[in-house]
Amino acid sequence: MDGLETKSAVFENGFEVAGSNQVDMRVRNERLVLTILRRQGPLPKAEIARKTGLSAQTVSVIMRALERDGLLTKGEKLRGKVGQPSVPMRLAPTGAYSLGLKVGRRSAELVLINFVGEELFHITKTYDYPLPDTTLDFVRTAVSEICQKIPKEERHRIAGLGIASPFFLWEWANVIGVDPDKMAAWREFDLRGEIAALFEFPVYLMNDATSACSAELAFGSKTSPPDFLYIYIGYFVGGGVVLNGTVYAGRSGNAGAIGTFPILSQDREPVQLVNKASLIGLEKRFAALMIDTPTSAWSRDDVISKHPEIVDAWLGEAAPSLIQLIIGACSIIDFPTVLIDGNMAASLRDLVVRKVAKTLIDTPLPGLVKPEVIGGTLGSRARPLGAASLPLAKKFMLEA
Repeated sequence: MDGLETKSAVFENGFEVAGSNQVDMRVRNERLVLTILRRQGPLPKAEIARKTGLSAQTVSVIMRALERDGLLTKGEKLRGKVGQPSVPMRLAPTGAYSLGLKVGRRSAELVLINFVGEELFHITKTYDYPLPDTTLDFVRTAVSEICQKIPKEERHRIAGLGIASPFFLWEWANVIGVDPDKMAAWREFDLRGEIAALFEFPVYLMNDATSACSAELAFGSKTSPPDFLYIYIGYFVGGGVVLNGTVYAGRSGNAGAIGTFPILSQDREPVQLVNKASLIGLEKRFAALMIDTPTSAWSRDDVISKHPEIVDAWLGEAAPSLIQLIIGACSIIDFPTVLIDGNMAASLRDLVVRKVAKTLIDTPLPGLVKPEVIGGTLGSRARPLGAASLPLAKKFMLEA
């Protein structure tokens, strides 16, 4: 016996640890400890024992093993209390590395993060629209370039590569103004499988908006509520569902695919949410007035502040459309919070949050409790960070 308990332990946020044998129990307990430290930051051993329900001896054994494996490191001693000063343990930044690929409608991005979620390197490629072959070429070249930046003796610590990509890419050709024939190659293309064939480490795939939601949980605010509807406004609009502190991906991994949510336009015509609450609409408004701005005008605070009339006109359609989504979602799941983020300047995100919150207050909702509307914290970094968090979660964390 190595000092690990044989009974199950329960994590206070709903993680249940159970195993049929001691090896399985040890792995689960180690993942439990790493998950707590990921979400709550550095903690002393006594506090970890309290939160897990494990004995002090078991926690000590786990911590020694994780520290020996390079996954944990000691923090500064905590003084000022009665007795010996305690030493908090924290995740070691160099304990693991992970790659994250975002495949977007206008660009692809590859990032490298360390074990605590710090972005170390990133490479971006822009295009008019994504194609399978160019995506593979980008991944092959960018991964090679980024991996060269990791010290050779640490490259075995690469946990894998996560992909954040819109599902059903071929179905969105008309929306982004591309000949459907040019996007048809995605229909039979196995993105995860083709990329996995290039490398020895594991490769995972997640819907891009769900990936952004995962990043908010892993690397965003420590005070995120346990249940919320996540809305990510990018060139399209997507989302995620968080229940009991865990992303609910659904049977096919497409839960929270809010872009297809049916709404009524201001003309009382049935349309999808993506037509009224995505950044496509904002881009079209800039283009209609022939204002000379970069394609990603929404990512620049100076452009947003210079053209308030365009932003207000877009918000006039986007906010009521988002309210229809929120009403529908809260009618099914009693979300106490709606969290809004996006690939946009912080000033624009704050405008969206305030407008949606104000519109929600002014909207009668008999029979429903109105949720709080708050802003996200990661912005344009959310999708690639969420992709990069996938291998770390799969290898080291406890999934509820």
